[in-house]
Amino acid sequence: MYQWRKFPFFEEKALGSGAAAELGENIVCSSSGRGQIVLGGDDAMVHVLDRGFKLSYSFQAHSTSVLHQRNMLVTVGEDEAASAQVSSMSLKLWDLSKHQSEGPSSSRIDPVCDRALRIFSNKFPEAKITCFLVYEEAPPILLLCFGLESGIVYCIRGDIARERISRLKLSVDPATATSSASPITGLGLRLDGQALQLFVVTAATVNLYNMLQHPPQKQVLDGHGCDGLCVAMSDRQELVIGRPEAIYFYEVDGRGPCWAFEGEKKYVGWFRGYLLAVIADVRKSVFNIYDLKSKLIAYSSEVEDVAQVFCEWGIIAIITKDHKVTCLTEKDMNSKLELLYRKNLYPVAISLVQRQQADAAATAQVMRKYGDHLYSKQDYDEAMAQYIKTIGQLEPSYVIQKFLDAQLIQNLTLYLERLHEKALASADHTTLLLNCYTKLKDATKLDKFIRGDEQTEGQLRFDVETAVRVCRAAGYYEQALYVAKTAGLHESYLKILLGDLGNYVEALEYISGLSPSEAEVTLKQYGKILVEHKPDETTATLLTLCSSDGNATHTSSSSAAPPSPMEFVHIYVDQPRWLIVLLEQYLVKVSNSPIVKDIHNTLLELYLSDSLASTSPEEESSSSSRKTQVKKTRSFKDAVSNTRETAEERSLRLQKSLDLLKKGWGAHEEEPQYDEALAVMLCERHKFRDGLLFLYEKKRLFKEVMSCYMKDSDYRGLISCCERLADTSRGGDPSLWADVLAYFGERGEDCSKEVKEVLGYIEQYSLLPPLVVLQTLSKNPTLTLSVVKNYIATQLKQESRQIEDDRKTIQKYDEDNRLMRAEIEELRTKPRVFQLSKCTACTSILDLPAVHFFCMHSFHQRCLGDNEKECPVCAPSNHTLLEMKRNLAQNATDHDRFFQLVRNSDDGFSVIADYFGRGMLSTHRP
Repeated sequence: MYQWRKFPFFEEKALGSGAAAELGENIVCSSSGRGQIVLGGDDAMVHVLDRGFKLSYSFQAHSTSVLHQRNMLVTVGEDEAASAQVSSMSLKLWDLSKHQSEGPSSSRIDPVCDRALRIFSNKFPEAKITCFLVYEEAPPILLLCFGLESGIVYCIRGDIARERISRLKLSVDPATATSSASPITGLGLRLDGQALQLFVVTAATVNLYNMLQHPPQKQVLDGHGCDGLCVAMSDRQELVIGRPEAIYFYEVDGRGPCWAFEGEKKYVGWFRGYLLAVIADVRKSVFNIYDLKSKLIAYSSEVEDVAQVFCEWGIIAIITKDHKVTCLTEKDMNSKLELLYRKNLYPVAISLVQRQQADAAATAQVMRKYGDHLYSKQDYDEAMAQYIKTIGQLEPSYVIQKFLDAQLIQNLTLYLERLHEKALASADHTTLLLNCYTKLKDATKLDKFIRGDEQTEGQLRFDVETAVRVCRAAGYYEQALYVAKTAGLHESYLKILLGDLGNYVEALEYISGLSPSEAEVTLKQYGKILVEHKPDETTATLLTLCSSDGNATHTSSSSAAPPSPMEFVHIYVDQPRWLIVLLEQYLVKVSNSPIVKDIHNTLLELYLSDSLASTSPEEESSSSSRKTQVKKTRSFKDAVSNTRETAEERSLRLQKSLDLLKKGWGAHEEEPQYDEALAVMLCERHKFRDGLLFLYEKKRLFKEVMSCYMKDSDYRGLISCCERLADTSRGGDPSLWADVLAYFGERGEDCSKEVKEVLGYIEQYSLLPPLVVLQTLSKNPTLTLSVVKNYIATQLKQESRQIEDDRKTIQKYDEDNRLMRAEIEELRTKPRVFQLSKCTACTSILDLPAVHFFCMHSFHQRCLGDNEKECPVCAPSNHTLLEMKRNLAQNATDHDRFFQLVRNSDDGFSVIADYFGRGMLSTHRP
């Protein structure tokens, strides 16, 4: 203990002149509190001092022991006894806030004495009071404890001012038959919650009483006591006892720590966490102030015989028996620290600020200075230990800059680890720490930092994006994958799998485990590279995503509808065959999709595309051959070949396109499942004649159908097509044969066989006059007269026969016309004789008034009723004729129907003649 360092943390404060003389002589007791100091002397005088240790006033009392409490002064002293049997020892309560004059002629003003109380009685025999303790339980209830020389403690509890009290006697170490009494040398109170415990120290023992028990039971804490003035209570409510060999601390359960300060203890006290002790040896007495936590002596000075030590206003006052007063005040913290800094006593400075419970910033400042000192001495490990303690208060860059040297990377790593443990690291700190791990090639620590321990596994305490970037750049892909997956950084996770590791299968498995929306975004971003390396698995994943396992029928109004496969077309830009597989399988699994037209358009374009005939990037690594027919039960990989397309495969692909056109056309009342205009354009661009022929025929563009055969000079196909399209029983157009004849007439090559066949159909349908036929065929110089010889002869015979039939018909019509004209003339010029004698309606004898019609029907006028202008018998037939006439006139003006009949009729001239007969060219129409 003698090796404890001594520091002048307290300084002496000078008093004004004459201050010691004013205190008087023979001071035997003292008390302080409430901004006052009270001294009691053996002359029964009480002196009250002010802050400058000047005497404020004195008054007569009987004090042998004084305690100041709540602006009330409690004094114990001797008064004149009323009789010899009554004890002269009394207790008085003085109100220091009230004063009264002793008399009119006296200038002295004394405090008011509220109550005087006799301490001893018959039940409580008188003995010398060795120590005195006052505790205010709850105003105005006081607990007064008197330690006696007889080894007994008297306790008075209650309202002293009103004498509502109770008395209690505690026999601690009284005299017995075999031993003498051990005087009470010290008292101390400890408040532990609701429990009030009284420490009682005698010259022989240390005891504890629980004052809530009735009666209190004694608990012996130690078999050794101490002398007077060597008992105190610490600020932690520990009993402090000074003995020659050491100073001991006591808790309620017994003796605690002790400090071996050798020498006779003249005084032991406590002040603001400091232990005060006056220690005497043979040569001198020393007053020491101990800082037990920091293990240093905050003040040490030789003193004479100490009479009193008390503390008030943050001052320790020492009064010696020769009336000298020494006042000590504690230096401020900065002064103490500067003193320690100059001596490089940084550990002591740290202990000091911690004991003083300074704020974290002040403590960190001391530790920083200590770290700087160790760093300057190149003690980097210890310096870093101090810098770590400043985390949260000191800017990390201050420390990091000092340890950026490659040789100090271990220390820097430790500091950065602690930063992350306290969740105070930024993204830059994470980057730096990970770089340190990679520089050190410490995969174990890196993995531990990334994954944490069992309690923190899955809890990322750092900037995850930075960690992924650094680990990936350093080649620690496993750690980067763990961070990305745990943090849900799907993009980063897939970049590592695909870009760095080439693990396409695991990437697809990861994507399959994502939510549909996340999987959709991810496949759009990384689908191209996945299709390039794992087209089979990627296409299967996409199909599952887009079709919802094939169990849902999508509608455009569905808010949770899966994505469309058309959204992923871009990822198949280099793998069109796999796109075909995806779209085909999608149509199979999804029965009714709102995007069916887009899918059919895309499939048609893919079927007709010439790019499918090129070599795939995986041609060299593939050894399997493509089958000509793909079954639905086969895997995707069997459905697509990686080799160059053969002629047979191309034929199959084109057949698929034609089947698509046919299946997608639908019924007459439904729209096709693809864009007709786009389909025509694609077939024309890729010269897919079968598709064009189908589309033109479905759209009834027969002339375009014929032109396809004409462009290819396919005579046989042209005639076969025309036979089908010109068949009137199927709604065909026979006039197509005229176009075919015109085509052959313009050809500059011999096509006699085809022309003869065409002439047969023209003759059958009577499409063209012979003269027009001859004019058309005359343009082809390779055709001879023999080609049309039979046709012309047949036509001439038919014409002759027709002329003869027409002549006979004309003669018949002329005769009928002559008879009609004669009848009309007769009606106009000659009278008509009506010879009927009966009414045509009622068959009764015809009498007047009667009505006769030119049709030779006669009626009673009464039988006709209101209708006298029309014969009731002939009216229906007349109406029919008139209606027919009106219809003929109306049909004569329907030009569209006229031309259609001319075009479709076998004898167009007859149609024209019929329209002439109906009066089509007549200027007067009914």
